[in-house]
Amino acid sequence: MTYCIAISTNNGLVFCSDSRTNAGPDMLSSYSKMHLFQPATDRVFCILSAGNLATTQAIIERIRQDIDEGSPRSLLTCQKINEGAHYVAEVSREEQNLAQQATGGSGIDTSASILFGGQIQGGKHRIYLVYSAGNFISDSDETPFLQIGESKYGKPILDRILHRETSLDDAARCAIVSMDSTIRSNATVGPPIEVLVYEADSFNTAHYVRLDAEDTYLRDIKRSWDETLKAGFLALPLFEWEKRSQIGATTTGAQPPQTESLPAEPLQQQPVAPGVPGNDQ
Repeated sequence: MTYCIAISTNNGLVFCSDSRTNAGPDMLSSYSKMHLFQPATDRVFCILSAGNLATTQAIIERIRQDIDEGSPRSLLTCQKINEGAHYVAEVSREEQNLAQQATGGSGIDTSASILFGGQIQGGKHRIYLVYSAGNFISDSDETPFLQIGESKYGKPILDRILHRETSLDDAARCAIVSMDSTIRSNATVGPPIEVLVYEADSFNTAHYVRLDAEDTYLRDIKRSWDETLKAGFLALPLFEWEKRSQIGATTTGAQPPQTESLPAEPLQQQPVAPGVPGNDQ
């Protein structure tokens, strides 16, 4: 399985993906699921893929081939980002159909889903989720992000933090925290984590990082978020009965009970027989 996130703010786009691929509990490997395309200086695209690895590789290879061979329909010839989404959806659907025909009745799931985004000069930056069926949706002002793969574990932080006005750097940190939450709860998602921050109208992909499990920045993010969560949890409001219990303890002074000591009785001297050595005469 995998987990990928695409975020769209007023200032640009953020893409984040893990790199773990599994074919069973004892067959884990790493493959990049982030694919960058800049076929001309006036356009830039990013694709994040999830699903059957063979199918997603075939989709990416077909898209690159169409660009390299000068196909009349490709990411190089699209005039608008929406046309690019239609093209990617079409390629995805065709390659999935070929994969299904090749596997026959084997029962292998050859489906794939894609996050596609970018910008073409003269237009706005956008992101899209391309479903395995070939249809697609875009983000919205209420939900300025899209997810594929194991999305449930990392969604709460995205819902709470992200909006159109969120800075790109904060959006990237939010994506990493979302990824870390997913990795913590699902063994099929894992590092390296890839992050691309694209500033609107820059047509530049220089702000890219790859974070391994032992990366210092990733470890700092994980530690800081863990400590912040624990501190926030300890600061949660008390139940009413806890408050009453505290008030009662304050009223009584919460002092431990004192033990009263009784006065000691005077020792009485015992009579001693006369003539015994050591006795007073």
